[in-house]
Amino acid sequence: MTSVQGTAVDVPTADGVADAYLAHPEDGLPRPGVLLYQDAFGLRPHLRSMADRLAGEGYTVLVPNVFYRHGRSPVFDLPEFIDTDARPDLWNAIGPVMQSLTPELAMRDAGSYLGWLAESPFVADGPVALTGYCMGARLTLLTAGTYPDQVAAAAGFHGGRLATDAPDSPHLVAERVTAELYFGHADEDASMPPEQIRLLEDTLTAAGVRHRSEVYPGAHHGYTQADTSAYHREAAERHWAALLDLLKRTF
Repeated sequence: MTSVQGTAVDVPTADGVADAYLAHPEDGLPRPGVLLYQDAFGLRPHLRSMADRLAGEGYTVLVPNVFYRHGRSPVFDLPEFIDTDARPDLWNAIGPVMQSLTPELAMRDAGSYLGWLAESPFVADGPVALTGYCMGARLTLLTAGTYPDQVAAAAGFHGGRLATDAPDSPHLVAERVTAELYFGHADEDASMPPEQIRLLEDTLTAAGVRHRSEVYPGAHHGYTQADTSAYHREAAERHWAALLDLLKRTF
């Protein structure tokens, strides 16, 4: 692990300015870029610590506040430890904000995030990698299909509704994906049941996409997020091993 520098940055978009967190090795040399997509709770200390851990492995990591249209982070008034069973009211605030981020808006923003990384002196030339959590897993798949020339690898963890019968279901971009993909599903996740996992697998295979999809036993939706009640230490560490393996094969 190398020493890491983390800073707050602003990313101009077509619709405003997205505040973001940038982490990179302290030596300031250009490193492979990683775009990290948040979960529903948004940009907060835990996601910054995840970015720092990735940066310590030799990458430059950008974590945008994808909800920037609703204000700078923190967008929501979150407790230090997030337990939605104890605070069901949180979804009253989060749900409408999530729904307002349509695939069209999200992919317009993705172009701005990728463009910002391409211009950063801390990012090496060439395609970048993506990793996303919960709703962020949907964004990684959509981004890989929307900007195939700019994405070398993409990973999604405890993603929900990745392969549905909706006309904008993320799996429908499979034919445009050129990146290698990895998915780590939670086996106790009602938002990504076995039939969706099979549909995602079958669609990626039919499209010739290099991919690996695994189900983590005993894990719930949100298992990587240590500041939430869904955290599962064993599954979270397995996620780190899988993500770093993908990145090392990519760059």
